[in-house]
Amino acid sequence: MNDITFFQRFEADIVTGRKTITLRDEAESHFRPGQRLRVGRYEDDVFFCTIDVKSVVPVMLSELTEEHARQENMTLPQLKEVIGEIYPGLNELYVISFERVIAD
Repeated sequence: MNDITFFQRFEADIVTGRKTITLRDEAESHFRPGQRLRVGRYEDDVFFCTIDVKSVVPVMLSELTEEHARQENMTLPQLKEVIGEIYPGLNELYVISFERVIAD
């Protein structure tokens, strides 16, 4: 069983380290720095990597910056569009910063 899932379209960016944050709603704000999480695809829950949580910080949708977009490997308009699709009407989010665990 996986601890957190991502849409399949984000898998390559996570595995290659181009995506280092995820924006989530309050239901997924319980993660804590130092936690190691098994990561699966949302569509089929297939495991694809392990990540270490670095931080969990609340942020308002209006406070998202180009830096957040860079960490998501997209532009700010793309990021806001994706958030609007996943969490329509939601303004309060949580930035979960993570690092992929490299296997020995």
